[in-house]
Amino acid sequence: MAEQHKHQSVQEQSPRSLSGVKHIIAIGSGKGGVGKSTVAVNLAVALAKTGAKVGVMDADIYGPSQPGMLGAGTEQPHIEGDMIIPMNRHGISFMSLGILMDEDKPVIWRAPIATRMIQQFIENVKWGDLDYLLVDLPPGTGDVQITLAQQARLTGAVIVTTPQQVALGVAKKGLQMFAQVKVPILGIIENMSGFVCPHCGKETAIFKSGGGKQMAETYGVNFLGGIPIDPELMASGDDGVPLMEKKANSPTVTAFAALAERFREVVAQGVAVQTAEPETMALSGDGNVIVTWKDQPSVTISARELRVNCPCAGCVDEESGQRTLDPMRVTLGITIGAINRVGRYGVNFQFSDGHNTGIYGYDYLQELGRRKNDASKQSFNV
Repeated sequence: MAEQHKHQSVQEQSPRSLSGVKHIIAIGSGKGGVGKSTVAVNLAVALAKTGAKVGVMDADIYGPSQPGMLGAGTEQPHIEGDMIIPMNRHGISFMSLGILMDEDKPVIWRAPIATRMIQQFIENVKWGDLDYLLVDLPPGTGDVQITLAQQARLTGAVIVTTPQQVALGVAKKGLQMFAQVKVPILGIIENMSGFVCPHCGKETAIFKSGGGKQMAETYGVNFLGGIPIDPELMASGDDGVPLMEKKANSPTVTAFAALAERFREVVAQGVAVQTAEPETMALSGDGNVIVTWKDQPSVTISARELRVNCPCAGCVDEESGQRTLDPMRVTLGITIGAINRVGRYGVNFQFSDGHNTGIYGYDYLQELGRRKNDASKQSFNV
């Protein structure tokens, strides 16, 4: 009987390959063509120039651009056992599908294959000790973004946009997606925010200006800065040498240096995110879950109750929301063998019947705990 009182704590989801990375930051955008990859690589070099150890994960599976921007050429990365050693260019480490495949061969993959590649970049790349790992995401809010949010405990996300209304409108969706999976929004960067004439120094807002800052104010997040339009910045992507390496001084170089400083300040300060994450969660010796939320007594939720209420697509019809799992098919003696964190917003349970696909958001888990308490009170009153 004493065995039943032993507790097993929730297991961290982040793999050993990321154990030396202090901060993992997603660089996203709602739509393509806003210069997200250009911003990401020059921000990485600007951070490296401050003395930080920086890596870039090119997670844009369908359109990897970092090898060209960093001048990787046809060189292949080294392999140690089951781990890939990231390449190093201009003071930063990076990994991209673009250096593993023929550059002329299109990537025609369905979503499951693309997400498995992202998992490999997370689990099988020897990132080593880094202050910042910037993840250059593909445009949109699809499978790659969700996989990253689930597989890695992100420090936060940065949204890159341009001043035009159409770009801002789509960027809002990216911001809201990260908010839903409880990833803190570190701030917004406005790219192509104006053109500074190299002759007279006058700035012209070719694509309008101030939209990124206004969006940041609307959503209550940091405005990290604006990057002006610069023909040399665009050319540097073709040359394989980031502008931060090519020029010592220009309005664009100055803007990236200021962006890097602001970025470091925001990451150091941290950004609070509203979450129902429990204060403690553990697995009891008899295979149930003991959860404690702030200022509340602990509650034990049985493995069967969690299994019956599994929110996965195999147990709930995605269109109607109706539960398809018959509770009578779940045995009374079912137990949980392990609890794994999923990103910053939930957990996954390994049930003794082999089921392990449900992701229980902290809000949902708290609701199940509330139901348990209410049922206990009703039973006591009777």
